[in-house]
Amino acid sequence: MGKFIFTETKIKDVFLIEPAVYGDSRGYFMETYNKSDFRRAGLNYVFVQDNQSSSIKGVLRGLHFQRKHPQTKLVRVIKGKVFDVAVDLRKGSITYGQWVGEILSEENKKQLLIPRGFAHGFLVLSDYAEFVYKCDDFYHPEDEGGIIYNDPSISIKWPDIEEVILSEKDKMNPTLDEEKMMF
Repeated sequence: MGKFIFTETKIKDVFLIEPAVYGDSRGYFMETYNKSDFRRAGLNYVFVQDNQSSSIKGVLRGLHFQRKHPQTKLVRVIKGKVFDVAVDLRKGSITYGQWVGEILSEENKKQLLIPRGFAHGFLVLSDYAEFVYKCDDFYHPEDEGGIIYNDPSISIKWPDIEEVILSEKDKMNPTLDEEKMMF
């Protein structure tokens, strides 16, 4: 068995990645990234920044993107469980405005690879979650954009949760039509 299973989602270039996990009575070991294995799968990215966030149940972060400095992200959860979403914003893409969502958790250890040209967000489903991700470009705060998480033209089917908690900035995000993205 290889170290990773790479499965392309319903949106071209977005991959669900399942690492091989080797466990015994002491715990487990896994590789979360291996440049050679990723390149063999056709995923030729050079990651330059790692990020980590923690959130409580109901926190929804997103949908975020970078306008002039888009980032490929390799995302995973090391504590808890989230519903992770990528929305295609690539100009000319046949899946423009469509989304893919996956449950990522410390139990399933799955990762999602989201290429440049996508908005990204996640909803915390567990009491607490720690979320980590690699980026192939540096974060530029002045370049950040967003789309409101419940845009009816995108129609993301978020899991039912008692209360969604948004940052003040994310509450002000426009719809996709208002944003008029040009990737």
